Amino acid sequence: MPEEQLKKIVKALQEELPVSTQPFRAIAERCGMSEKELLEKIRQLKEQGIIRRFGARVRHQRLGMTANGMGVWQVPEKDIQRIGKIMASFPEVSHCYQRPTYPDWPYNMFTMIHARTREECRRVAERIKKATGLQDYELLFSKREFKKSTMRYF
Repeated sequence: MPEEQLKKIVKALQEELPVSTQPFRAIAERCGMSEKELLEKIRQLKEQGIIRRFGARVRHQRLGMTANGMGVWQVPEKDIQRIGKIMASFPEVSHCYQRPTYPDWPYNMFTMIHARTREECRRVAERIKKATGLQDYELLFSKREFKKSTMRYF
């Protein structure tokens, strides 16, 4: 696929999907191709690993999910894969990442927990603790959001 066509498609796909019964038809028209052609190009990009998935972003604060806590966990290296899968399985966890440790920061696994209250976040963290058998963790609460946006590539 020519680079300019790739950029045009990615740029169109990173915008909000039109509210329509055929949202990809409108996107295809903006890209100067048929809906069938666009869907085939998207399939190719997915097969190549350039596009991983499509998702909808819900404004969780408007749904009453006003608390979020970053769980930072000390996970033994040998258990990272197993425990990461357990943590990621919790519906209240939107992000689960392995991170490097430092001499003054021993936490190597991060989970972003969303709930209606801080107390609910604490209860979720305790459930994760129980499910994983981990003991060493902290729960860091957000004080203020400065920016939240979808990545723009082009």
